[in-house]
Amino acid sequence: MRAADDADARTLLLAGQRDIREYGTGTSVSLESAASCSASDTSSDVQDGVRRIEVVARTWSKWALVIAYLSIFLMAFTVSLEGQVTYSLAAFAVSSFNNHSLLSTVYVVQGVVNAVIKPPMAKIADVFGRLEAFCICVLLCVLGYIQMAASQNVEMYASAQILYSAGSTGLQILHQVFIADTSDFLNRGLLSSLPDSPFLVTVWIGPAIAAAILANSSWRVGYAIWAFILPIAFLPLAMSLFLNQRKAERMGLLRRTRRQNANSDDESPRTTAVRLFHDLDIGGTLLLSGGLSLVLIPLTLVSRSPSGWHDPKLLVMMFTGLVLLVLFPAWESRPHLAPHPLLPLQLLKSRTFCAGCALGFFYFAVFYIAVQPYFYSYLLVALNLPVSQAGPVTQTFSFASTIAALVASLIIRRLSVPRPRPFILTGAALYTVAIAVLLHTRTRGASIPSLFLAQTLLGAGAGLMHVATQLVVQAAASSPAIAPHGHHAQQYVGVATASFLTMGQAGSAVGAALSGAVWGRLVPAKLAAYLPEHIKGEAPKIYASVVVACSYAWGSPEREAIARSYQETITVLLWVALVACGPVLGLALLVGDYRLDGMGRGQVQQVQQVQQDRERALLWIESL
Repeated sequence: MRAADDADARTLLLAGQRDIREYGTGTSVSLESAASCSASDTSSDVQDGVRRIEVVARTWSKWALVIAYLSIFLMAFTVSLEGQVTYSLAAFAVSSFNNHSLLSTVYVVQGVVNAVIKPPMAKIADVFGRLEAFCICVLLCVLGYIQMAASQNVEMYASAQILYSAGSTGLQILHQVFIADTSDFLNRGLLSSLPDSPFLVTVWIGPAIAAAILANSSWRVGYAIWAFILPIAFLPLAMSLFLNQRKAERMGLLRRTRRQNANSDDESPRTTAVRLFHDLDIGGTLLLSGGLSLVLIPLTLVSRSPSGWHDPKLLVMMFTGLVLLVLFPAWESRPHLAPHPLLPLQLLKSRTFCAGCALGFFYFAVFYIAVQPYFYSYLLVALNLPVSQAGPVTQTFSFASTIAALVASLIIRRLSVPRPRPFILTGAALYTVAIAVLLHTRTRGASIPSLFLAQTLLGAGAGLMHVATQLVVQAAASSPAIAPHGHHAQQYVGVATASFLTMGQAGSAVGAALSGAVWGRLVPAKLAAYLPEHIKGEAPKIYASVVVACSYAWGSPEREAIARSYQETITVLLWVALVACGPVLGLALLVGDYRLDGMGRGQVQQVQQVQQDRERALLWIESL
């Protein structure tokens, strides 16, 4: 029975790994096999944590993997439900501080943190371990929940988003890295959709829970409860990772790594700090995070400045941010400065990797321009929808994208020639059509079904693109051009996945910043133009709070003026989003055509290369 479990587990592990039974019951064999590492392994720049992960992955049995994936699903369900609940509470939270207009700034802060936390979190997992990284992320989430619940002003609330976003985004990348550790390419598309599958349920119950919290308590309770629920949901996964690590230690599979780093016990604190600085690429992380923050956040604050774009402080911030972003690739390209860069130069040589990451950037930016963060407020104010209806409309995108991703993963797995590229092209076309449809449906006379249909089309296009693009980016990182003979390809797969998700979050930050700049410039001007004379003085309060905006009776001249201001601004944002769909279509065409026949890393090839190999084989047979 034990042998059968190990055999089943082996089918989920990546090709090129040795049978777990080769290690036997003792430790001598495992130490011999560990000691037989080639000289190229020792001399390469592969981090010790990557080698350690490859060794520990061999200890997973069938039931251990089943428990681990069920635990990941439980964690994902908790985080997903929390996201759906707190999304509906965010507008009320910032409105309670009389700063509804800063909602986009909150999303920019989230986007910036989400963009920069993935690569360093992946490196932390490589250097210190999966369990340790998960614990750090859960702790950050809990601290963020507590601070948001206790916030007394929008600055405290926004700063809490930094902790929360770092933790929740870290959990997202760690889920994907764990899946990449323990699955082959054919199964990875389906398994990578596992953390998103709870959206199929939470998208409907989350807004209802939020409405119940607002009706019976305060929005603060909607944040505080997760500080208790999330750690409880994490316990099964923590135990699974801990027990598997202990199993690897009992088998002796981790002794090589410990002996190899035995000299680290004699390191001085300064030497240890320098080594960690290089391992985690602290310099590159600071340049990227600082550059994105200084460029994006001023875009949402320009409307609040009396001088507008002429404000010297904002201009200095943006200029400094641009300088830091220019310095980032210069830093990353210097091996003596960044021996383990956030973005390895090997990956930058791949057209598919670059096009896939850029595609993720643009389609996330389009979503955050067209939908986030003001569509929910638009439904409440301009269409007079209650929270229980406005929430499901906005979250239909997540529901449709999850369904599309799961269906695409299943189809790719069942195809005789599994190729993700057709799904990318289809998704990009559907995504663009959906934005055009939104221009016609997002009017004050639009019906509820038409709103759901438009969001469904948009979500389906995004779901098809996301899962297929992530697979192609991982395939490019495992190709012979990047990792010859599949040698330690997992190092590049993890970094490639983190880079792809990072660019997506950077796109969300850019989209939120652009929508915030447009919203902050147009809505106040339109309110001043359309409001009746006797309440023009209330325009700043109406602009600052969605609660105040909704307090005017539906159908009254005041509410009509407010709704018109929202409607015209939303239309401008949709036109901007439609223009941004141009790069989405172009980049989808640039993505390479890979097939995923190989059982794991290092065995995926481009379609063109496979066809050439077959032609050579036929010529060789004919010559015989």
